[in-house]
Amino acid sequence: MTATDIVLVLFITALLAYAIYDEFIMPRRHGESLLTIPLLRRNRIDAVIFVGLLVILIYNNIMSHGALLTTWLLCALVLMAIYLFWVRSPKVIFKSQGFFFANVWIEYNRIKEMNLSEDGVLVMQLEQRRLLIRVKNIDDLEKIYKLLVKTQ
Repeated sequence: MTATDIVLVLFITALLAYAIYDEFIMPRRHGESLLTIPLLRRNRIDAVIFVGLLVILIYNNIMSHGALLTTWLLCALVLMAIYLFWVRSPKVIFKSQGFFFANVWIEYNRIKEMNLSEDGVLVMQLEQRRLLIRVKNIDDLEKIYKLLVKTQ
């Protein structure tokens, strides 16, 4: 196994660990989930570029008669990228004491100010950071409002 294969295995393992954490572990942390809202996806062009580069690497490895293990590892990395960028949906998970946004736990008492922009983006001002929550369905903003009023 070459150094390239070891690095590929490490990246695949890290992405798989992240996918398992995001899908199975995070919703169970900090108590019961009160509300889970799907969010809009960010730039897909970055994902297309990444997958395109991996396909070029696979093609180059096959044409230069590279190691078969490297080809399979690159294919596994492509599958992980497709899952993470296209299949998995980003979400915000509201709990009784706080919420998960972008895999970060934020307690409700950290919210200093909340606003709704004209284009339907919920803006939460924390101590030193501003969160821009872009929901997939505009009706979900009302659910968030009702939950925050109820828990606060």
